[in-house]
Amino acid sequence: MNKKLKIGDIVENTKKFAVLIDADNSSVNSISSVLEEVAKYGIASVKRVYGDWSSDSLKKWREVLLPHAITPVQQFAYTSGKDATDMILIIDAMDLLYGGALDGFCIVSSDSDFTPLASRIRESGLVVYGFGRKKTPEPFKKACDKFISIENLIAEEKEEEKQSTETKNNEDTKKPSPIDKEETKTPIDKATLNLIYKAVKDNSDDNGWAYLGSIGTYLSTVKPDFDTRDYGYTKLSGLIKAVEVFETKIEGSQMFLKKRKKQS
Repeated sequence: MNKKLKIGDIVENTKKFAVLIDADNSSVNSISSVLEEVAKYGIASVKRVYGDWSSDSLKKWREVLLPHAITPVQQFAYTSGKDATDMILIIDAMDLLYGGALDGFCIVSSDSDFTPLASRIRESGLVVYGFGRKKTPEPFKKACDKFISIENLIAEEKEEEKQSTETKNNEDTKKPSPIDKEETKTPIDKATLNLIYKAVKDNSDDNGWAYLGSIGTYLSTVKPDFDTRDYGYTKLSGLIKAVEVFETKIEGSQMFLKKRKKQS
């Protein structure tokens, strides 16, 4: 007799994350989008933001703490630098790591100083998601299991708000045509295309077919900051279909792809 799955079982099996935010190197305007993205991976059991709360520069941050149930952690700026805030965040992260109650960390910062922290957490077997600007130094991006650009999150949120407003104002609003959608796409650069080529080659069977899920895992592992939203696609499948050099097929609910043969 099969055991019925209870709500408690679902919560128990959901991954728990600590969301640690560097207020000095993060955009307050992105916090809603960041927390929504975190919810895709699990529960934000811990939400803390670090900075000198006596400073007027964090005034906007103070306004979002209560609505998002984020705990502020005070660290006075003893010097003109920002190392004090970084250190207290790192110390808290290590305490939480050794506490053993978490499955991973979400570090919200565009500061490369957190590169060693991300590496140390991963060495302990926990997952690390980084959130920051596209200009974030590569070492920090590479140190994370996955790095998410806040520019992509904000753009996605604005697009959803736009569509919601258009639908509300006009119930007969038609969906954008493929041509309209294409105008918002960004051409896929050669480096990314070559990376996808290699992913397909390294994960293909004897007939050249590769499972899309394996491709996604490969891309995230080799390039943690890879994000289909950089090219205007919400899913990897949409990006692959748009690249005409790949042939695709569906088996059940799974997509497979292989490189098209050049026509002679």
